Formats: sequence, structure tokens, C-alpha cells
Amino acid sequence: VQLQASGGGLVQAGGSLRLSCAVSGLTTSDNFMNWFSQAPGKEREFVAGIKWREGTKRYADSVKGRFTISRDSARAAVYLQMSSLKPEDTAVYYCASSNVAVSSAVGAVAWGQGTLVTVSS
Repeated sequence: VQLQASGGGLVQAGGSLRLSCAVSGLTTSDNFMNWFSQAPGKEREFVAGIKWREGTKRYADSVKGRFTISRDSARAAVYLQMSSLKPEDTAVYYCASSNVAVSSAVGAVAWGQGTLVTVSS
């Protein structure tokens, strides 16, 4: 599978941004699509995940109620709608596939390049 993330940028605190991840080459093993974030000097962290076929969603506690993951099977894309952004959301965001539901970067199988989100205070 090949993944390509886009949509990052600079936004003020309280603002919104939508990230997109173009997906190609899906296999039957690519059951989940995920978003991770990596802030400067920190480890890559799970943000949200969606089961590709059923659409079941999971979120990190830090983004529940603010971020929404979705997928468009026809367009082969995954999205992350981010609202009520905070300066601490500043990070490089990556989309990644996995065979099972994951809560850490260890379980991810394939990665797209990151897209930088900067939230100013």
C-alpha cells in the first residue's frame, strides 16, 4: 500500500484543519487506516484509526470530541478533520496502515510521508 498525506499548515488556536491521505494498492491485510502525530522531540503517537471496511473508529483520549477520522472508499482516501486546535497539537501528522487495531506506531505496517500542522497561540 502507498499512502500520501496532505493538508497540513499553519492555523490559529481554536481553528480547524482537514488532513487527507490518498491510499493506493490496498490489500486484504490493510484492515485499518490510522493517523499518528509526532511533535518535536517526542515519540510518534496514535491519534485516530478507522477500520476500512466497517468504518469503526477509535481515538486517542487527547483528541476525542475534537478530531474526526473518516474514509471515502470510492476515492480511496482517509481524512482527519481537526477542530478546536490547540498549540500542543502542533506536530507532523502521518497516515499509516495496519493489519489490526493499533494504539502505537509499533503496529503500523506502511507509512505515508508526514504533513506538518502548526497551531499558533
